[in-house]
Amino acid sequence: MESVHRIRILLVDDEPHILQFLELGLRNEGFEVCSAPDGEQAVIVASNFEPHVVVLDVMMPGMDGLEVCRRLKEEGKDVAVIMLTAKDEIDDRVKGLTIGADDYMVKPFSFEELLARIQARLRNQFPSLLGEIRLGSFTIDDRKKEIAYQGEALELSPTEYKLLKLLVTKHGSVLSKSNILNIVWDYDFGGEDNIVEVYIRSLREKLGDKEHRVIRTLRGAGYRVDLL
Repeated sequence: MESVHRIRILLVDDEPHILQFLELGLRNEGFEVCSAPDGEQAVIVASNFEPHVVVLDVMMPGMDGLEVCRRLKEEGKDVAVIMLTAKDEIDDRVKGLTIGADDYMVKPFSFEELLARIQARLRNQFPSLLGEIRLGSFTIDDRKKEIAYQGEALELSPTEYKLLKLLVTKHGSVLSKSNILNIVWDYDFGGEDNIVEVYIRSLREKLGDKEHRVIRTLRGAGYRVDLL
């Protein structure tokens, strides 16, 4: 990915399925992601990975999330910590915020909510990382939720923005309809895959891509963006 500000996120949770789910989603959003299954590993990984954001479970065996947060903050690391807990208890929230946590979420939560919290922390603590991304003839401005093509801003709906951003940031890779549905229309979307064709058609019209040279169709495989 050209000219991408590599935002590093460390995920810490002792539940493997949660780590896998969040890793997939955040990598698809363009983040560099590392994970740790417990507090001890989290401290070691953080020292080498130097994350901008740590998504940190409170309830873990051994070193819990509160102790990990305390160590990260005491070391003076410039990092945003989002605490996760399965209990909506004020005591947990107060303890976390007292030792330096920057935000707090209660399990279960939606991926979209976590993503919004991460973006909010980045805007607050690392605004310089959220600049424009230039990829070939495309310019992606995540702050404005705007994509320009050949210098001209495109009028995109939120879903069109998300779809085109996915295709452009994954340029050169073939994305199947099922992959696109899972990422753009949520992991639990149960709709028909022809909705992807409808949105691809709309994007091609807005790009002036009559010959399908920008968004290519690979029959039986999916779609691929080639940067011009």
